[in-house]
Amino acid sequence: MVLDIFEKIKDPRVNRRKRHILSEIIVLAICGVVAGSDDWVGIEEFGIDRHDWFKQFLSLPNGIPSHDTFGRVFSLISPTEFEACFLEWISLLRFKIPGEIVAIDGKNLRRSHDEKSGKSAIHMVSAWASENALILGQLKTDAKSNEITAIPQLIELLDLSGCIVTIDAMGCQKDIASLIIDKQADYVLSLKANHGNLFDEVQQFFLEKLANNFQESSLFYCQTLTKNHGRSEVRRYWVTDQISELNSTAPWKNLNLIGMVESQRTVREETVIERRFFISSLENNVQLFAKAVRQHWGIENSVHWVLDIGFREDESRIRTGHAPENMAVLRHIALNLLRSDNTPLGIKNKRLKAARNLDYLAHVLRGEMEKLDES
Repeated sequence: MVLDIFEKIKDPRVNRRKRHILSEIIVLAICGVVAGSDDWVGIEEFGIDRHDWFKQFLSLPNGIPSHDTFGRVFSLISPTEFEACFLEWISLLRFKIPGEIVAIDGKNLRRSHDEKSGKSAIHMVSAWASENALILGQLKTDAKSNEITAIPQLIELLDLSGCIVTIDAMGCQKDIASLIIDKQADYVLSLKANHGNLFDEVQQFFLEKLANNFQESSLFYCQTLTKNHGRSEVRRYWVTDQISELNSTAPWKNLNLIGMVESQRTVREETVIERRFFISSLENNVQLFAKAVRQHWGIENSVHWVLDIGFREDESRIRTGHAPENMAVLRHIALNLLRSDNTPLGIKNKRLKAARNLDYLAHVLRGEMEKLDES
């Protein structure tokens, strides 16, 4: 059972208080979260209801742990060790796909703040592998810091060789671009006005070309069109590698390409146009650039939105110690397991099905083993 990987976590409890086996507490928590439990009370109740089923593969020397035990243990477990086990598990599940888009983005856990103790809501930075449909890893930002410090730490932990890493403007930093290249990957970074001269130069370059109807042969172009529910959106993409005249590109490692995306949205006959600018280490391939830009938002739709709607993450009031961060990892484990199952249901209904049907829950847990066997 690949969940045995989590046995490597050091038990933080005092010996005299160890009535339950740590790895079994973690297995119970993972199963509970897969099956729709969003807090420690729910996990305890699910364990009690399914006690006989769990006894088939867990020893449970003192029965199902109480919700207080779950809360205390996960508040004490080292997030670094828990994350290391998560990464080891993902490395077994993941298929290496050349050119896979890996989107990195952050999300606040809104209700994790605690006004009484002066603790602000925690902010998690996650990496999403689009083609594998897997969360590759996550890291909490420091209390007095932001994504700029957490993103490099997360990148260091991941195997990104051959991938294309996409990050929004917060992560558009020279050191981050250099680190991505050192990890044998490429980058597509969103560029905004807070990047000063570089943004001004790139914006001016494309707006001048726009004024001339993009007549120059050095520019490559493609577009996409989507229509649904009375809304249409045309996305136009331009890239060029002819950037020698731009003075501000020199400090950026392997900066080969600049790009502009123009989004034209029409809703009820009202049209809005938005332009965004990017820098990239990719070669001059506008279709690949467009794919990277489009798939970056998969982390919003396939991870952040699903965690809010399917796991009610923004409503979670888990706040003590390391528990908010460790519960976030439990949700990510559960989301990866549920996404590995091809049953044509949404995540919320898969969780409900796992709670009702233990054969289905066992199937979801076995799915990762079947994936390992295939690899």
